[in-house]
Amino acid sequence: QVQVVESGGGLVQPGGSLRLSCAASGFIVSIYRMAWYRQAPQKQRELVAFITPTSFSHYTNSVKERFTISRDNANNTVYLQMNSLKPEDTAVYYCNVEYGGNYVWGQGTQVTVSS
Repeated sequence: QVQVVESGGGLVQPGGSLRLSCAASGFIVSIYRMAWYRQAPQKQRELVAFITPTSFSHYTNSVKERFTISRDNANNTVYLQMNSLKPEDTAVYYCNVEYGGNYVWGQGTQVTVSS
């Protein structure tokens, strides 16, 4: 069964850091484009970052220079390192893969940036 499970969210003060994890099962992360999305309250889900099988990465403008997406092939896991967090980064963060023509989503992990 193809599945992704996010973890690592929590409450952090502005300027702090978090690392989100996306543990994959049923497929190999290194041969698919893996992405992180987020959805803030009353807003549409938006793409945050993705990494391709060739390790090309892309970031939405609002997180460039602050977030880093990476992949651990040995553990079949994708990470999102988030630094210099801002209150506007508060959202539920989702891992995503397009597998067999279908988008597979996890349950999400809540990130709250607040003092």
